[in-house]
Amino acid sequence: MALPRSVSVANAQDLTAALWTRASFPVENFQTYTSPFGYRSDPYSGSSRFHYGLDLAAPNGSYIRNWWAGEVLWVEGDGACGTSMAIKSGEWTHIYCHMQGHVEGSGQNKVMVDRDGGIQLRAGQAIPAGARIGRVGMTGRTTGPHLHWGLKYQDNWVDPGMVLRAMYVGQQAAL
Repeated sequence: MALPRSVSVANAQDLTAALWTRASFPVENFQTYTSPFGYRSDPYSGSSRFHYGLDLAAPNGSYIRNWWAGEVLWVEGDGACGTSMAIKSGEWTHIYCHMQGHVEGSGQNKVMVDRDGGIQLRAGQAIPAGARIGRVGMTGRTTGPHLHWGLKYQDNWVDPGMVLRAMYVGQQAAL
């Protein structure tokens, strides 16, 4: 975020803290972090591979909340990410993987559907911060129920753990 030169350091810190109050923690019933961003031992092959997100364990069926207000960029139902979606919020893209439900349709008409969770989302749909967008599942390549949460800023991968720490500090400062 670029601020005018006339903004003092103290005011800039207050503005940054207030900004983080717009964000929402991405999973209900959070239990623990099971795999960090960065290199790790792949749970299937044992080889060292880069993990482009943060795994947040929660009971199967726990609701997933939209981190920041934005628009659904895509929904997918195949591959290692399983039932998944990306939401675009300005220069941020947030990716949610291993969700319950499935994808219906094809091309521009794909819809992520979780009937039991009461969720149906499609590309182009506006989603407010904190809205329920899915439920924790085990679709795709996973060893247990969790949300794999990935973040990109200006198309560059960012460690979601660092973002969660900044959110916490900013939200505490805004109290």
